[in-house]
Amino acid sequence: MRYIFFLSLPLYALDQVSKYVVRQFVPPDHAYPVVIGFFDVVNVTNTGAAFGSFKNNNSFFILVSCLALFVVVTLLVRHRLRDAWRDVSLALLLAGILGNLTDRLLYGHVFDFLLFDLHVPLAHPWPAFNVADSCICIAVVFFLIHSFRPGTNEVARAA
Repeated sequence: MRYIFFLSLPLYALDQVSKYVVRQFVPPDHAYPVVIGFFDVVNVTNTGAAFGSFKNNNSFFILVSCLALFVVVTLLVRHRLRDAWRDVSLALLLAGILGNLTDRLLYGHVFDFLLFDLHVPLAHPWPAFNVADSCICIAVVFFLIHSFRPGTNEVARAA
């Protein structure tokens, strides 16, 4: 359990520090090209969820984040059987939830700053995101991998 916090806390700190740096050095709605035509650092705010959906629902997303945080912490504390895929997934999810929840509580919105243009339909450009969003997405991928691994159902039934 301890190593979960060794993963979650640095990722949470990276999320918060990177957002702070962007807020200090990148004017709102301005892009700084890192790889011209592919990757920019921007300073945009998001009052909604993924891809800017459900805008101006900060209170709702604070409530959902608190509920998700409670579930993740409960799973981490109460589950006796250790599984690396599951634990890493929960650690990433914990970092992501905390990162975006901190923004919502302190500023009333989430700061996004990574902007990629994949030059393909539906991803031209890909919506801006942040480190916390990345942690949440990677956690979901790890949960999917974990759920399809052989023996996962036997471990779940034993718990």
